[in-house]
Amino acid sequence: MNFPRASGILLHPTSLPGDFGIGDLGIQAYKFVDLLAEAKQTYWQILPLGPTGYGDSPYQCFSAFAGNTLLISPEKLVEAELLDASLLQNRPNFAPHKVDFGGVYEWKNQLLPEAYKAFHQTTSVDLRGRFEKFNQENDWWLEDYATYRAIKAEQNQRPWYEWPDPLKLRMRTAVAAEANRLYEEIQAQKFFQFLFFSQWSELKAYANKKDIKIVGDVPIFVALDSADVWCNQDKFKLNDDGSPKVVAGVPPDYFSKTGQLWGNPIYDWDAMRREGFSWWIARVAATLRTVDVVRVDHFRGFAAAWEVPGGDKTAENGRWVEVPGKELFVALKRALGDLPVIAEDLGVITPDVEELRDGFGFPGMRILQFAFGGDAKNHDLPHNYITNCVAYTGTHDNDTTVGWWFSQAGAGSTRDAADIGREHEYCLKYMCTDGGEIHWDFIRTVWSSVAHTAIAPLQDVLGIGTEGRMNLPASDSGNWFWRYVDGSITPEMIERLRELTETYGRTSG
Repeated sequence: MNFPRASGILLHPTSLPGDFGIGDLGIQAYKFVDLLAEAKQTYWQILPLGPTGYGDSPYQCFSAFAGNTLLISPEKLVEAELLDASLLQNRPNFAPHKVDFGGVYEWKNQLLPEAYKAFHQTTSVDLRGRFEKFNQENDWWLEDYATYRAIKAEQNQRPWYEWPDPLKLRMRTAVAAEANRLYEEIQAQKFFQFLFFSQWSELKAYANKKDIKIVGDVPIFVALDSADVWCNQDKFKLNDDGSPKVVAGVPPDYFSKTGQLWGNPIYDWDAMRREGFSWWIARVAATLRTVDVVRVDHFRGFAAAWEVPGGDKTAENGRWVEVPGKELFVALKRALGDLPVIAEDLGVITPDVEELRDGFGFPGMRILQFAFGGDAKNHDLPHNYITNCVAYTGTHDNDTTVGWWFSQAGAGSTRDAADIGREHEYCLKYMCTDGGEIHWDFIRTVWSSVAHTAIAPLQDVLGIGTEGRMNLPASDSGNWFWRYVDGSITPEMIERLRELTETYGRTSG
């Protein structure tokens, strides 16, 4: 894909403002698109849209194909006459600046069944027809996912590998009997997915009409407790009892001295190859129906994956194991055509990773926060950028720029006080600034670079500190909660962003 010179903002929908405990696909999402268009942006980058489980991470989802029903807008359900407005008045007293995952989960688990009841009573031929069409078009993943969620609820939300053996091992008669018994709950789960994708499709169409493209995210790995692994146990390196032989992670890095232990199961790539990578083709095709551009997370894992023994508590004892990434992307390109892909090529990048990325022409990533820890040859310094890359002030895994500027030794990275001091000195010298508006300095520096695409998290436009951090890698709590409050994006910020975007030739349209 030929990327135009453009820019955009990174913001996951959960971080949108609103009264319902979590950002959703309602009016505030449309207002955000309007602000992007006003600021002459081209991209709205988001994190994975899948249904999150324990820990609330969008990178640990119950399905690589399903949508997160917590994002369904209650107001849109009222508009569709699937909910009575009074149900929204009796909502919990949610805090405006933080996602309340537990509270939202409980509340929407009451609302969505009410919408399903209303659907049963509807006389709308159009609504029934659209639901039936959605079922038919998505049956290849939807039936398995809805069955998995229904059984999981029946099993008190235990992971599939703790279910009774006949269900855990997907014995046909046992699963069929359970599916028959749980028919109504399975249908409800399908309906909830219909609601999510209906609302998302409307929002995406609105964004595209405003010349805003959605940059989505495909995590390389899937969660162990997911419909994907339950239904495809032969495609992962698992023991007979369903436990993983090896799990994913990365060796010691910027964020952790013991590495990052993600815990995801590792693909059996030989099994994937024998089936022509059909699961991956289906996954990427489904994602490209949902977004316009795909950021492939942990791209280096398609050259080699860091495999950690299943019982280990840290990622230190892993080893690199080769992955047939070239064969996979050839198969994807043959099946899907030109791939609008951004390669997240951060971490330990070796020549084989560069060869894989460059062989398919995928742009890699540059992170300005990583630029000042070395010398003038640091690949994240803008004078070392190439055109075919995507430059970020920071990512969802970084602290905000202001938080980074005021960071302390050992807080969120492996840097010590001397490292931080050297970075600050080099940063001030490089950008010819006093650091008084470090977030705008970062945005200007990235926007002015030769990279064809420049992205900043909304937190950097707002100029907020560590309280706006989305995720701290190698931690398992306190993440993904941040939201901005309605009105905090001021006209002055939009004007300033638009001016920078026009000055550096990144305007859309």
